[in-house]
Amino acid sequence: MVEQSSEVQIAGPDEGTITSRNDAGPAGADTERELAVALADVVGAPHVPVDGHFFTDLGANSLVMAQFCARVRKRADLPSPSMKDIYRYPTIRSLAAALSETAPEAASPATAAAVSPAASPERVPRTSSRNHFLCGFSQLLIFLTYSLAAGFIMDRGYQWIAAGSGAAGIYVRSLLFGGVGFIALCVFPVAAKWVLVGRWKPDEFPLWGPRYLRFWLLKVLLHANPMILFVGNPLYVLYLRALGARIGKGVTILSRSMPVCTDLVTIGAGTVIRKDAFLLGYRAHSGHIQTGRITLGRGAFVGEKTVLDIDTSMGDDAQIGHSSALHRGQAVPDGERWHGSPAEPGGTDYVRVEPAACGTVRRAWFGFMTLAQLFFLYIPLAVGGMYMLFTEVPALGKRLDPQTAALSRAELIPDALLVSLVLFGGFVVGGLLVLYTVPRLLNLLVRPDRVYPLYGFHYAVHRATARMTNIRFFAWLFGDSSYIVHYLRGLGYDLSHVEQTGSNFGTEVQHETPFLVSVGSGTMVADGLSVVNADYSSTSFRLSRASIGARNFLGNNIAYPAGGRTGENCLLATKVMVPLDGEVREGVGLLGSPCFEIPRTVERDARFDDLRTGETLRRRLAAKNRYNLRSMGVMLFARWVHTFGLTLFALVSVDLYGAAGQAVIALYLAVTLLFTTLYHVLVERLIMRFRRLRPQLYSIYDPLFWRHERLWKVPDRHLNIFNGTPFKSLAWRLMGVRIGRRVFDDGCYLTERTLTVIGDDCTLNAGSKIQCHSQEDGTFKSEGTTLGDGCTLGVGAHVHYGVTVGDGAVLEVDSFLMKGEEVPPHARWGGNPAVDMPEAAGRPGDGDLAAPPCPAGATSVTVS
Repeated sequence: MVEQSSEVQIAGPDEGTITSRNDAGPAGADTERELAVALADVVGAPHVPVDGHFFTDLGANSLVMAQFCARVRKRADLPSPSMKDIYRYPTIRSLAAALSETAPEAASPATAAAVSPAASPERVPRTSSRNHFLCGFSQLLIFLTYSLAAGFIMDRGYQWIAAGSGAAGIYVRSLLFGGVGFIALCVFPVAAKWVLVGRWKPDEFPLWGPRYLRFWLLKVLLHANPMILFVGNPLYVLYLRALGARIGKGVTILSRSMPVCTDLVTIGAGTVIRKDAFLLGYRAHSGHIQTGRITLGRGAFVGEKTVLDIDTSMGDDAQIGHSSALHRGQAVPDGERWHGSPAEPGGTDYVRVEPAACGTVRRAWFGFMTLAQLFFLYIPLAVGGMYMLFTEVPALGKRLDPQTAALSRAELIPDALLVSLVLFGGFVVGGLLVLYTVPRLLNLLVRPDRVYPLYGFHYAVHRATARMTNIRFFAWLFGDSSYIVHYLRGLGYDLSHVEQTGSNFGTEVQHETPFLVSVGSGTMVADGLSVVNADYSSTSFRLSRASIGARNFLGNNIAYPAGGRTGENCLLATKVMVPLDGEVREGVGLLGSPCFEIPRTVERDARFDDLRTGETLRRRLAAKNRYNLRSMGVMLFARWVHTFGLTLFALVSVDLYGAAGQAVIALYLAVTLLFTTLYHVLVERLIMRFRRLRPQLYSIYDPLFWRHERLWKVPDRHLNIFNGTPFKSLAWRLMGVRIGRRVFDDGCYLTERTLTVIGDDCTLNAGSKIQCHSQEDGTFKSEGTTLGDGCTLGVGAHVHYGVTVGDGAVLEVDSFLMKGEEVPPHARWGGNPAVDMPEAAGRPGDGDLAAPPCPAGATSVTVS
């Protein structure tokens, strides 16, 4: 929602604190009175009317109401409201009536005091610091050993290829060496899995111990192997079967999130798993790794940006929609269609494309042709091209020649400057030329709204277009500025009659095809938009236009499907599930999964209105464009300096190659990782002038916001290599995060590091995010977020700004904890938006590793 001042406009001063209904009973009147008093305390006003609308009459915002909910939850004599209750019942009177129905016998203060105390909360889990240190030390040794082995193999391979004669000899040797290397990289994780683990079973073991070390090693090997490039290909399904997964015929997997505990994953024939879905077979919880089964029946469908927790199942022909989640213990019956987080029965059919002829022969032929291209084209070009680079480029070749190596050391820096400029400049200029030409030619071959079978020529063209046009570098470069509009229009987006705001799109936007995306005038999009304009079945696909209306605002991490039922002037909140049925929503806000309506806007702070219109807007927008252009230049320069540093290290390594051999290659891998991490920490610190961020509320046309946007351009994807190690916390600490000891980070992302506080022994799962800001329409707000000791963020959980999470609290998978919320210690919250879920303790959980009942047909999988 649009942020505003926390001051609210209250009705006339002569009105009473409440206006009781004539038919209200004593208990109802008491609840109304106490809720009104609590709200008045939060907003600092003497009175609030019980019939006043929180947003339209009182002018409150979501942050104020979150503070109100937190205040009421601390009262044992009052029922506890959630933010969903606030939006559904937006007056004191309606809220009190609704809460009284759910808790008709709310305890009085005296009764509450007499109630026997609950069981003492579980102790915040703590891991031995010694185990934490030994695990990190072992992980470092494994990395160095792996680097040394890679250096040895690359050294022997280079020498063997160099012994070839002529172009044909180099090609054959490059094919053989590269082909054997590719096979070894794919086979080694499979062998390691069966040697280190055998078959995965439902289990639980502590972090940082010997069993965790084996688990981490296998996870790293799986994520680093080249088969991840074959997602969406039948070869990927075969590879998962080799790892122990039970997968039936005709399964289509489009998610790059590879299952780790593969023996616990069962996928029935004809199932479709869409992009950005999580089904890992494990989760980190309160200082432990828990593994559990995920069972999908025949013909199941898993939507985009959807999370399946451990011990979940789906029956035959069951569906779960996009932006949804199955919490632990949930099971979707045969033939039912669910959506939401946690999922609930819905009715929307998410398989929206007719089947086509796509049998085993077609899949086998597609896989065979993929391997043929790989082995006879891509591998020889990559390996042979690398060899030619080392021999034909003078800056490298003369250093490999013993007769000229000593003479060329004085030219290290000039050579590094020249090579890095050519490489970096060639990538930027050449990349743009390719992006603006090749996809347009390929687009002529695939027609919209036409059903094509999978694993054929048209499918290969579509996948190639998607890969090329989703390169992150250029969206990172042009995002959060007016220039992103020109970039996306060049890709193929329909952005006719664009109203420039200076922040039309963030730095993360993806699509299936850029040629079927329409965005209306005046619309603004935050980071994490995924335009879902391709529909898949297990045998076919179809491209369709996805249209986002005018004057919309889209929050973070949204999957917007073709056929989304939203029109003009809508606010789509962070992680909202965009509806695919019902009337077209216009002039409203949508929040949650499944979504429900909220006010499109509330009474905004008027201090920014003069910056959004007329001559002032023109001048401020021009100034923002100039600043953003400088930011793009600064970040391009910073990326080139990083490229120069890597090139310089490479030249030094080549210079020392004759003396140290493969040890130099291993040292290069370790040194460049350390250099990359420290360099980007320095860049971020320089942008912040070695200061910490402070909570802010200002317009997007304020120079302070422009500087904040520059921070978002500092690269940080290299940090993923530290996931699951103690070094991830060290990297966050260097970047300004106030982070405790023994924190387990399996892939959490922090947007504002210096506004984030994380306590000791926290557990942060893959895909989780702590976002200490909100940019909505033309207003930017930032505030700190604090996690207490021993907290757990589930897979895909999203924590907003101004949030406090108590010690030992748990946020379930795919949950959205809204701005300003206060989670009590040892509570268990979940959902989108997140609410207290005490019933979650009764589901299969801590210490209970029994799988949910398997739906009919899901236990028998035909494998071919």
